[in-house]
Amino acid sequence: MTNSGENMLRKLPAVEEVCNDPEVAKASAGVPRRIVVECARAAVGRMRKLILERTCAGADEEAVRRDTASIAAGLIAEASRPHYARVINATGIILHTGLGRAVLAERALDQIRDELAGYSLLQLETEGGKRSKRDERIEYLLKLLTGCEAATVVNNNAAATMLVLNTLGRGREVIVSRGQLVEIGGSFRLPDVMSASGATLVEVGTTNKTHPRDYERAITPNTAAILRVHPSNYKVVGFAEEVPLDEMVKIAHAAKLPLIDDVGAGALVDFSRFGFAKEPTLPESVASGADVILSSADKLIGASQGGIILGGAEIIEKIRKNPIARMVRVGKLTLAALEATLMLFLDESLAMKEVPTLRMLRRPIEEISAQADRIAASLRSRAKGSSVEVVDGYSQMGSGSLPEQNLPTRLVAVKPGRLSPDDLAQRLRDPDSSGPAVFARIQKDTLLLDPRTVLEGEEDGLVNAVAAALA
Repeated sequence: MTNSGENMLRKLPAVEEVCNDPEVAKASAGVPRRIVVECARAAVGRMRKLILERTCAGADEEAVRRDTASIAAGLIAEASRPHYARVINATGIILHTGLGRAVLAERALDQIRDELAGYSLLQLETEGGKRSKRDERIEYLLKLLTGCEAATVVNNNAAATMLVLNTLGRGREVIVSRGQLVEIGGSFRLPDVMSASGATLVEVGTTNKTHPRDYERAITPNTAAILRVHPSNYKVVGFAEEVPLDEMVKIAHAAKLPLIDDVGAGALVDFSRFGFAKEPTLPESVASGADVILSSADKLIGASQGGIILGGAEIIEKIRKNPIARMVRVGKLTLAALEATLMLFLDESLAMKEVPTLRMLRRPIEEISAQADRIAASLRSRAKGSSVEVVDGYSQMGSGSLPEQNLPTRLVAVKPGRLSPDDLAQRLRDPDSSGPAVFARIQKDTLLLDPRTVLEGEEDGLVNAVAAALA
C-alpha cells in the first residue's frame, strides 16, 4: 500500500465516533444499540474498501467522516424497518411467490386481528375443557365444502406429500407416471420428496404417454400406493396421454391399494365456467373415490400458505398420528386465516367477491383498462421527458397455478427518458422515501405496470412512487 493510501485509512473514524455523529444519532432514534453499532462498523468497512479501491482518493478527513456517517445512517434505516412489509404488486402475477402469494381476504385479516389479539382458542374443548384437535374446525369446513370423510392441514403441500408418503409408503413402493415427476420452485423435486419420505419411487409409462397397463404391470406385493400428481405448473401437449383419475382409482382399488391424488393448486370451484381450461377440483377428486387428496391451501383457495389433506377417517387418523405431523403442523395464524377463507366458500358468490385471488382472476378487462388510462394520464402530467402509453398485454396466475392460461390485460408501458428501465425498477423496489416498494416487470427495454394486481387504495401510491423514481 502507498503512503497516500495509509494516510487515507488513518482518516477513518472509529466506530464509536460514527455512532455519536449527529446524522447517525438522528437516524438511530428508537433503534436498538446493537443495530446501531453493527451498522456503524459496516459503514467503516465500506469506507475502508472505497479507500483501498481509491474511489475516494484525495478526500479530507471531514469528508471521510461525513460519508461514513451517511452510509451508517442509511444502513440503520434499512436494518430497522420491517422486512416483511407491504409492497405494491404491479407485475400482474396474482400469486407471486416472492411477494407473499395469495392476498388474504379482509375477513381473514379481521379474524386474525380481532380473535388472536390476546389468548385464543386453539386446542381445547369449550364444553369439557379437554385437549382437542387443533384442526377440528378446518376439518368440519372442508367436509362441508368437498364431501370428504375427514381432513387435516399442514404447513404446505410439499409437507402434505411428504407426510402422506411417509405414512402410507415408508419402506415400500409407490407408483407414479413419469410424466408427473414434477419439480416445483427452488429445485424441489417429487423424486427427492419420495426418497426423503422413505418410500421407493416406481416410474411407469413415458414422459408423454402412460397407459392403464403400465400401472397394472408395476403392481407388486411390495406396492403401497399409486400416486397421481396433477402438473399444475406446466402442460404436456400434443402427442400425450394420461390415465383419467377415475380409471386410476379403479386400478388401485382392484389391487386393494390406496390412490393418492395430489391436486396441486387445490380449486374448490370449477374455473372452466369463467373461460379457463379445466383444472381438477377438490370436490371432484373426492367424488372420484381417491383415498387421499392433497392440495395447497393458498393458490386457488386464496388463504394463507398451507397443505390440505383429505381422505377417509381411518387414513387421516393414521396420518395425524405420524410423528412428522407434529413437525409440519400449522399455528393459530394459519388456522384463523384458513377458517375465515373457507367460510367465504360456503357461499360461492361471496368467495368470488371477497377472496382477492378470485377477484383479481375475474377482474373485467374494461375495469383494468380504465385504471391503466388513469395511471398513464397521471404519469404523463408528472413525468415529463418519459414515454408513457397503455398497451395490450397478459397477466398470469403464477405460483404453479393455471399454467399457460394468460389473462388479457392492459399495461402501462413506461420508457424513462434519462434512466434505463432496470434503474427505474431498482428505484421502485428500494425507494428513498417512506412509501411502499413497487414491483413491476421489464420487457423489451420497457417498464410495465399491470393494474390487475394493484389493490384497491394503492393506485395513488403507485403513481407517486413511479413519478418520484422518474424524477
